[in-house]
Amino acid sequence: MQKLKPMLSALPSPKLTLRSLLIGDWITVIVSALLIGYLFHTLWSHQHAAKVQIRLGNKIYATYSLNQQRTVHVHGPLGDAEIHIAQGKVRFARSPCHNQYCVHQGWLSHTGQVAICLPNQLSLELIGEKKPYDSLNY
Repeated sequence: MQKLKPMLSALPSPKLTLRSLLIGDWITVIVSALLIGYLFHTLWSHQHAAKVQIRLGNKIYATYSLNQQRTVHVHGPLGDAEIHIAQGKVRFARSPCHNQYCVHQGWLSHTGQVAICLPNQLSLELIGEKKPYDSLNY
């Protein structure tokens, strides 16, 4: 413990550090905080989707508007899957696959969200007016 005392006394106190900041330092901190807030809002905002694109295999099966109430039955390699569209959201209601990961995904409502049933080669992708930012856009 005696070895730590000289090292701890060499560290500046937080009060002393805040007092020693110059006007340029404060401007840098404020501009950085505003820039981070702006980038977060523009790049990672969650806009509501307008359409759902259903893919079967590597082909687009259908595209539906989310502004309707509808049940879609799609026949895949394993059997029939049931997809519900209601109140601006979509979900897998039933699927013939074993693990049911696609059903447990639940309701999707934001642009860029995806639910995939790999065994049945079926996927849902929500589409909006513009593509959301993700690592693939970079």
